[in-house]
Amino acid sequence: MTATFAARALATLLLTGSAALAAAQSVPPDLYQQALQSIAEGRNSDASDMLMRVIDNEPQHAGAWLEVALIQCSLGHADEAERLFTAIEARFSPPPGIMELIEDARNKGCDHWQVHSQGSFTAGRGIDQNVNQGAANGNFTVIADGVPINVPLTADFQPKHDQYTVIGGEYLRDISPNGSIGFAQLQARRNDNLHQYDSASLFVGAETPWRFGRWTLRSTSMLGLVGLGGQLFQRHAQFQARVGPPIPLPGSTQFHLIGGFSHVDYRTLSNFDSNTGELKGQFSYRGDALSASLTSGYLNDHAIGDRPGGNRHGWLNSLQLRRALDFGATGELGYVRQSWQSALPYSPGVIDTVRGQVTHVLRGTLIYPLAKNHNLQIEARQIWNRENISIFQYNNRILQVSWQWNGL
Repeated sequence: MTATFAARALATLLLTGSAALAAAQSVPPDLYQQALQSIAEGRNSDASDMLMRVIDNEPQHAGAWLEVALIQCSLGHADEAERLFTAIEARFSPPPGIMELIEDARNKGCDHWQVHSQGSFTAGRGIDQNVNQGAANGNFTVIADGVPINVPLTADFQPKHDQYTVIGGEYLRDISPNGSIGFAQLQARRNDNLHQYDSASLFVGAETPWRFGRWTLRSTSMLGLVGLGGQLFQRHAQFQARVGPPIPLPGSTQFHLIGGFSHVDYRTLSNFDSNTGELKGQFSYRGDALSASLTSGYLNDHAIGDRPGGNRHGWLNSLQLRRALDFGATGELGYVRQSWQSALPYSPGVIDTVRGQVTHVLRGTLIYPLAKNHNLQIEARQIWNRENISIFQYNNRILQVSWQWNGL
């Protein structure tokens, strides 16, 4: 348990029996809860300002005194933290549990901002039934003089099976006292035989939480590079905003609006660059053993240059479930449906069809703890890509077994 969550639990002891119970307070009824939410989101500077307002309105609010003292300590404000610790001892005669928490903070020191970081590393082996996204239909139908003709596809367009090794890592680190974090994600996959489809990706970015009254906002900016077959294949730039409106929902359910913009630059293909905008709504639930999220949104992909099919639009729907199982294991189940509809014929004179695409992805994952910070992860994935141009239609199955280390 971190000092912040311990403080919340123990602050209840201070408040019990106090004349400063919530029913008697002159504090705005939700200001203290907003401060606690700000702490949970990592916005310590905002939380400190809110808690000082709570104390100004209700000097006997013991919980606010304790929280703001611990925040000042975590921010490296040693003199202010010690002043608040001393005031708590004098005003409230804290019980032993609270005194132990205060002494622990003093012993660790409050002379510097306490930066937190987290990292993970993954290594695994997998089987991919269709590495090249080969067509499900071995023939391609063309129209010659009004007559349909089936043309057999060459081996390059048919599904190719291979096994692969994958490694990946992720690193997160605080970059401001008010909840901003920086992150980096790296993944590389090497096939046993089909090295022209080897892939690697690197993404770096930053995420910042905000609050405007009862509205919350979390903004994310990210840059990325994707390699394919030993060459730089794509460059990515993305910005996303996640807005939490103050809508009353039952239990542990939340609703967010997610808007984003991304740019993809293809380094080895001409006329495929694009800008994509998205607007999605997401309901999420988090319980003791079960968490779930349901997302639905609209996508608009604007082609830069003469991309085959021109602009396109579509819809994204997803359902994600995560549940605690016996023996410390965790199960995950996910389903994604994404559709695209192009605006123009794909290749006039060759393929006159306006491309329509619907992709279904079903994923199941089992995570089993091997030891502290070490997990075994088994993931199965099924993909159905349905299209009205048969050469692009494909199916795939992937099975991957990984070892994961979480540390720092």
